[in-house]
Parts: sequence; structure tokens; C-alpha cells
Amino acid sequence: MSLESMGPRRVLDDPAAMRAFAHPVRLALHELLMRAGPATAADAAREVGVSQALASYHLRQLARYGFVEQAEARDERERPWKVTTHVQQWSSDAWSAEASAARGLLEQVIAERALTWLAEWQRRRQDEPDEWREAGHVGNTYLYATVEELTDVGETLMGLLEPLMARALDPSSRPEGARPVLLAQMLLPLPPAGSDD
Repeated sequence: MSLESMGPRRVLDDPAAMRAFAHPVRLALHELLMRAGPATAADAAREVGVSQALASYHLRQLARYGFVEQAEARDERERPWKVTTHVQQWSSDAWSAEASAARGLLEQVIAERALTWLAEWQRRRQDEPDEWREAGHVGNTYLYATVEELTDVGETLMGLLEPLMARALDPSSRPEGARPVLLAQMLLPLPPAGSDD
């Protein structure tokens, strides 16, 4: 399954949408719906650790900018929410001062959320089975690459991840023992060696 067959991609180029998404509670709610599938505001609130009223407000804000929508309800009392897309990308055209600032804010909040998950993993790592302890890790690698090579690295990585990402859409395709995994990716061009920056 390719990323194209996983449904529509969300290309973020609107600074207002980026700022709206750059909220820790909204990211947590969106992440929950990605991992667990459709959920009501009450269920999402319990999972995320906020009040139902706060979860409802943030879900409506996510819906306002097209990140989530109402899912089909099993009965009239339920009003579950679901994500609209499973892949978000930043637009390469979004480099106005306003868009650049909004993109920077969103990237910062995403990185902070990843660090929160890292701290949580470190707290419970000793309680995990050996195979999961060994599979989870943090690494640091320095490369020397051209722009083209760095672009290829990102595209190749996405290609390798496609079959695993597709399982978010189809729970029946998940093998026994599969569980959610966060892959936090940063490809950061550093200043050239010997520069003053």
C-alpha cells in the first residue's frame, strides 16, 4: 500500500491551521484518534487526561481546520470523532514570515510531544519485555549529504514505513503483538564545519 492509497494527504500551508494544530492537547487528541480509531469526546478526554468539555472544545477546533470530523455513530447518543487524514506534510511553499513562524511553532510542539513520550518510555522501560526494551532506542547520527541525498533519505524512509503506516487505517492488518510506535524524525541541516554559526 502506498501513501497515496492510504487516503488523502493533508498538506499544511495555512498558518492559521498550523497554529491551531500546534497545541499539546489537540496533538494528543489527534494522536489518540490515529492510534485508537474513532472515539467520543468523553472517551478521548479520559485517555488524554482532560475534562470532557475541554476535549470537546479542542475536537471542534481540530474539525474547524479539517483535521478531524464526526464519525458514524452506533446510536444517537454517541458522537464519535475520527481523523480525516493519516498523513500530514508541511508545504514546501509555506515560507512566508507568517507561515514560517507557524511551522516553527508546530515543529516545536511536535518535538516537545515526542520528548514527553521519551520520558514516559524511560519511566516504564524496565517493566517492558526484553524484546521491546531492545527494540526501542534513541540514536544520533551525523551525515554529510547533499540536498538531493537528504531528500532521498526522507523519501526512502517514508517508502519503508508505508506498510506499517497502512496498519493505522486497517486494524485487521496488524499482526498479533503489534503495538503503536512513535518514530520521531528530524533531518536537520547543520552549519558547515568551521562556520561561525
